[in-house]
Amino acid sequence: MTDDDRRTRSGEIGPAERLAMNRTGSFDWDLDTGTIDVDESGLLVFGLSQDTYDGRPATLVGRLAPEERTRLEGIVREAVKGGSVSYNAHFPIPQAEGAPHWTHVQARILRKPDGRAQRIVGVVRDTTAEVSHTAFVLELEKRREVQTSIVERTTNALSRAVTVDDVTAALTGPGGLARLGAEGLALGLVENGSLNVIALSGESLDALNDFRTRRLDRGLPLAEAVLSGRPRFVSSFQSLGRDFPELAPYLSRLQFRSACYLPLVAQARSLGGMALFYRGRSAFNPDERNLALGLAAIVAQSLQRAILFDEERELATGLQATMLPRRIPEITGGEIAVRYHAAWSGRQVGGDWYDVISLPRGRVGIVVGDVQGHDTHAAAIMGQLRIALRAYAGEGHAPSTVLARASRFLAELDTNRFATCTYAQVDLASGTLRAVRAGHLGPLIRHTDGRVGQPNLRGGLPLGLATVFGDEEFPETRLDLVPGETLVLCTDGLVEQPDSDIETGLAALSEAIGSGPPQAEALADHLSERLWERWGSGDDVALLVLRRSPDPGTPRAPRIHQYIHQADPQGLSDARAAVGEALRDWGLPELADDAELLTGELLVNVLLHTEGGAVLTLEVLPEPVRRVRLSVQDRSSAWPRRRTPGEAATSGRGLLLLDALASRWGVEPRGEGKAVWCEIEPAPLAAGAGPGGG
Repeated sequence: MTDDDRRTRSGEIGPAERLAMNRTGSFDWDLDTGTIDVDESGLLVFGLSQDTYDGRPATLVGRLAPEERTRLEGIVREAVKGGSVSYNAHFPIPQAEGAPHWTHVQARILRKPDGRAQRIVGVVRDTTAEVSHTAFVLELEKRREVQTSIVERTTNALSRAVTVDDVTAALTGPGGLARLGAEGLALGLVENGSLNVIALSGESLDALNDFRTRRLDRGLPLAEAVLSGRPRFVSSFQSLGRDFPELAPYLSRLQFRSACYLPLVAQARSLGGMALFYRGRSAFNPDERNLALGLAAIVAQSLQRAILFDEERELATGLQATMLPRRIPEITGGEIAVRYHAAWSGRQVGGDWYDVISLPRGRVGIVVGDVQGHDTHAAAIMGQLRIALRAYAGEGHAPSTVLARASRFLAELDTNRFATCTYAQVDLASGTLRAVRAGHLGPLIRHTDGRVGQPNLRGGLPLGLATVFGDEEFPETRLDLVPGETLVLCTDGLVEQPDSDIETGLAALSEAIGSGPPQAEALADHLSERLWERWGSGDDVALLVLRRSPDPGTPRAPRIHQYIHQADPQGLSDARAAVGEALRDWGLPELADDAELLTGELLVNVLLHTEGGAVLTLEVLPEPVRRVRLSVQDRSSAWPRRRTPGEAATSGRGLLLLDALASRWGVEPRGEGKAVWCEIEPAPLAAGAGPGGG
């Protein structure tokens, strides 16, 4: 009797039994004979018994899958032939029922003095429990990584949401459902005792459109979650239909298997509810429930910020709206469009404003300005300053006087704020503008040919500062707006952007004005969409667009107008070409060459001998003889002088050319300047010529 037998009989557990109880056995593989001796515990690991085992290696691994058998044979062969002293192998053994059992072999190779392998001895043990635990841990870690990713991506997307619309866009826009790990979403807000569903996202959820706005009662699962403050996890839509009969007829149209209805609560305030829908999920484990509750908390916090922002923004924009004119007066001879856009910054209302003022003698005053600061104080000062400036303008004062008095008024308010503005008195009948500028952007003018110019408008100090520094000089600049031209005034929020200088912004504004539609309202919309809305301005914007009505004449008496800048050498060539093209279009090609020549002479005289530009008018006078009239208007009161140039003179022949080519010409006073005009008519027909002539 051995010592092991005595210990076993006395009640103690021997080494073999201890190994067997832990599903661990041993083996001895004689490589010379090709047989493997495996103890009873080892055979149990392989799923064999001593009665069926014949000692052959092939029988021992016969239950392995072919690919696993090939992999195990390769491990052993490489270890034996490669001179290794040991090897390890891990492989599954299929079972008749259930999952395979995992087996681990740890073996040592015994070699002869010449290095040739003779025997392999080792242990084999069942590691199914270890592998299962490891797989569980890996799966758990994988699920937690997915849940962490869902939370991080949702938090990141909602961190950029400012308004309620931003929140719904983050949840329902591209990638929104994927971030939430769901296939469908419904989002509702509590408003005045009702639950208003503001977002439905996911295939087939349009079937719930009938429930978008409902009184807040327990007839629907989302409303119940809001009222109770407790989530509801639904693994079967059949049970959901029993609990909510009103919803039952709609459930068959939904392509989902489960859903969770979550209350949205932030700082003890019930904001609404969120429902998440799933196609493949049939149950919710504790981790998944906690994830859903975490997502609800994130969405609730974002909605609370967004609702507060929208409320503050509505308050601020409402205050701003009361400070701006409620209506724009109708004007004769043109059209005006105004726009105000508040900054995307909650309560940071600004001091930007516009105004259109009816003036004596059919004129109109236009102003765009900006009070320093972005707060309600700036808006309040803007309201007072706008009313004061309107009063001074309505009294009929010159533009320079209007701004001087407005500056004095702002300084006397003692607010430590200044303001910038551009103000102009406009006579649309003549197209004359008298403009002044106080530290503000000057106007831009879109000409009839689509070019956009920026007139050199002299300016003074900002309002308030001008009075403090004792410099209330605001020099006037006269501009001419020909029929069909458009003037644009704006505040700097339309041209100043982060990481960009103002010149770049002005260039973008000029391009947008030139590419936009001609009508004032349409152009104002175009500029808003092209610049302010697209850039997402962080500053307020006031915009005013004034267009003088076009003057094409009539089909029998057509007419064009064009303004030529003194500093634009190309303008002279463009004007000559426009005259020739117009006459050919009007059926008077025989007059085109003479008209182009006279256009050049009249314009050169103005551009060389005056300090401003010129307004060119070309028209057809149909009665009694159809003839062409050219007129060039400038701001100089000096009339042209007839001279007798010598043979070598390079100038002085302009009036001689007028005498030679025009049937008649003259000079007329026009306001502060004059207009030089001439008429050209077709040559008389020769005697006997014409229809019926011989």
